[in-house]
Amino acid sequence: MRRSAEALRHNLARARALAPGRKVWAVIKADGYGHGMEWAAAALTGHADGFSVSCIEEALALRESGTDAPILVLQGPRTAVDWELCARHELQPVLHDEQQLSVLAGGRAELPGLWIKLDTGMHRLGFAPTRARALFGQLRDHPAARRGLHWLTHLACADQIAHPQNAEQMERFTHPVAGLPGQRSVANSALVISGGAAGLSPDEWIRPGIMLYGPSPMEGEVGPDRDLRPVMTVTAPLIAVKRLEPGACVGYGATWTADRPTRAGVVAMGYADGYPRHAPTGTPVLVQGRECPVIGRVSMDMLEIDLTAVPDVGVGDTVTLWGDGLPVERIAEAAGTISYELLTRVAGRLRLTD
Repeated sequence: MRRSAEALRHNLARARALAPGRKVWAVIKADGYGHGMEWAAAALTGHADGFSVSCIEEALALRESGTDAPILVLQGPRTAVDWELCARHELQPVLHDEQQLSVLAGGRAELPGLWIKLDTGMHRLGFAPTRARALFGQLRDHPAARRGLHWLTHLACADQIAHPQNAEQMERFTHPVAGLPGQRSVANSALVISGGAAGLSPDEWIRPGIMLYGPSPMEGEVGPDRDLRPVMTVTAPLIAVKRLEPGACVGYGATWTADRPTRAGVVAMGYADGYPRHAPTGTPVLVQGRECPVIGRVSMDMLEIDLTAVPDVGVGDTVTLWGDGLPVERIAEAAGTISYELLTRVAGRLRLTD
């Protein structure tokens, strides 16, 4: 598996260009979407304004690796100890739940920033927007908010530009916090890509996630459509090539049968490595710049491809499963999943090269 820091920085620059003047929380949760969280942080240090992670554990790992940039913790603290860790390590937690609020009320730790999440329609995490002003009144004098009390929400349908819920959620967010001090954060990758972040307030922090790694978050698109470059390229070698006669079956369940003389190749990649088990016959791979289809079922450590159209390819040649020249979205669509899942599931036994 190859990773490109240059592509990562290019994609961040694209996010900045689409939301000029806005600060950037680069989202590197879930081990940097499978690319390596500490690697992503190092590659983006000096380019992003801060990093966004899911939980305290991820934030602490970043601090231990030497990252001193601002860190936003999206799930926020769960215990009094977590609140203390946020203060000690200069983390900016998200407050989204009554239990968190009750624990915070008993503490006196000062934070570099406290973000309140409002549930404007995702119905996952967050306070009712109608509570915004009451929360501000309750927290504005608390030490945790002394250095800044800020506001955020998350859009459920931003990848569908015309979806009416986008406008509804924006209204549910902007009206309750109108006139309140603090910075805002609404724009995920989809809102940034669609150009919607450019119309947000000047104190907006955008939160690009998936777009940093190359895929487009928009329905029916691939990253190159938006001048995004793949950061991850997954490759594996051809370890066998054989000729199949008509009637020969391939793989478990004998789900594919040759209807003509076929040159088949075995690739050392399977679902134990993170390749989707349900990728059907016809899912493309790339061999020497040419597409070849997967045939039969994906096995734990291997998959087979039809090499009939590329007679000069042989054992030892490299097969690209996704990445440069083959957007991961195409494999995700074929397998009935999304690019996020494929990127985050790549197994640790694959060798990393940068």
